[in-house]
Amino acid sequence: MADGRARCGSETMIAVIEYGMGNQGSIVNALRRIGVPSIVTSTREEIQTATGLVLPGVGSFGKGMANLERAGLVSALEERVLDEGVPILGICLGMQIFGERSEEGGVEGLGWLPAETIRFRLETIGSRIKIPHMGWNGICANGDPLLTGITGEDLFYFAHSYHLTEIDPGHVIGTTEYGYTFPSAVRRANIWGIQCHIERSHGSGLRVLRNFAGLC
Repeated sequence: MADGRARCGSETMIAVIEYGMGNQGSIVNALRRIGVPSIVTSTREEIQTATGLVLPGVGSFGKGMANLERAGLVSALEERVLDEGVPILGICLGMQIFGERSEEGGVEGLGWLPAETIRFRLETIGSRIKIPHMGWNGICANGDPLLTGITGEDLFYFAHSYHLTEIDPGHVIGTTEYGYTFPSAVRRANIWGIQCHIERSHGSGLRVLRNFAGLC
């Protein structure tokens, strides 16, 4: 795996991956608001010219992986991310897909992160909090550049029933409380992921996107 120090071009161009799983348009609109050029694409050629990649996602893990494979995007992403060290940000389902597997259908993921995706285990602590976790919550950040400027005052929009687990604490760059503590932001070299929908999180989400663009 690349070490995350890939050289990018003089102008940032972020490719938002289109694989039939979500809200690519909202992410492009958010990037436009902070003045960052972007494209929505499912072609290898455009992925190869981007200086940064975003993998969004809304929906089921199994369908997301199937769509990536059907579109021939897995090898294109592996080439850019794993071989060339291009920064990538996974959002919500996009982050979960970076892991090794999900109990949602027992499907294997990309395997880029040593992690699994599980459904919230709120019943194990006797909690009556509703699933899905939907609404505004904070992220306790540990100082990674992706979360520069994020404090306890920042709130982000979450909408999910599953979360990452079984991940090395060294890869966790942010946590959130919902019944119990779960990893809500992760990093491995040039691979970042965040569970909340930063494209719907107003100024706090734009700050994270701006930080990511700076990493590209």
